[in-house]
Amino acid sequence: MTSNNDFLLHVDDLVMHFPIYRGVFQRKVGAVHAVDRVSFDVKKGETLGLVGESGCGKTTVGRTILQLYRPTSGKVEFEGVDLVRLKGEDMRRMRRKMQMIFQDPYASLNPRMTVEQLVGEPLLVHNVVAGKEINDRVKQLLELVKLNPSFANRYAHEFSGGQRQRIGIARALALNPNFIICDEPISALDVSIQAQVVNLLEELQAQFGLTYLFIAHDLSMVRHISTRVAVMYLGVIMELADRDELYNNPLHPYTQALLSAVPIPDPIADARRQRVILEGDVPSPVNPPSGCRFRTRCPIAVAMCAESRPEFREIKPGHFVACHLAK
Repeated sequence: MTSNNDFLLHVDDLVMHFPIYRGVFQRKVGAVHAVDRVSFDVKKGETLGLVGESGCGKTTVGRTILQLYRPTSGKVEFEGVDLVRLKGEDMRRMRRKMQMIFQDPYASLNPRMTVEQLVGEPLLVHNVVAGKEINDRVKQLLELVKLNPSFANRYAHEFSGGQRQRIGIARALALNPNFIICDEPISALDVSIQAQVVNLLEELQAQFGLTYLFIAHDLSMVRHISTRVAVMYLGVIMELADRDELYNNPLHPYTQALLSAVPIPDPIADARRQRVILEGDVPSPVNPPSGCRFRTRCPIAVAMCAESRPEFREIKPGHFVACHLAK
């Protein structure tokens, strides 16, 4: 058993629905069910990988945890404090402890600001340091992410994608947070640069004792960096387990389908394995299926799957699955 003191973040029944308005009077006609009753914990010092298809709600989960989106309902407890209840100055102080690395390094950096202004802005906003100390701190941060400190006076357009993402990482580290949400930090980068950025994240985690929520759709990279992995589909977590347990013994049909699509460098092993092909398209989050969200594409679905939503239950110690038929 793990004590509550070992958990840095506790998400309970998190719901995020985006209302849809139409007409002259902007009448509400529906909602996008982006995140629907998601629950998980993040332990101190670990990396929890969050994977799934594009549009499944991974990024929305990350932004809702940081209260960039105010959730429709649910709890987000960080160090025992429910962030959903915090407002104004209380929430501002809490944000020093948690930061985000955004997906697109081309869009997340203001082109009108120098690197010193970009990385030093959090220090100014939170009144951590001022004057020449900001310049010194920015240079330290650039060295941490393996960039030349002399780059401080340059603008974002003068850098490559990998260098820009390192600037984004330096900005996230500026306030010495203990929790960082990495929102697909390598998906916009060349394959040759992806490994460098992931290795940098691992080095920083070991050096500063950081805790990561690593959002991605590259299952191979998630296996490399994560301690535990959660699989998400259409706003719902389908399976959560330790990395090796999930990859070696997937219990949910959706997880099995995802892993069967991962390329294997051994052609003999690749020819022997059974590929799971999912039929149909992902349903609309505006009108999701009843019962199990995955039932319309599931190869083993039964009548019960349409009648009731499967409980997110613990099949084995630390292995949770939302499936009626999983054993």
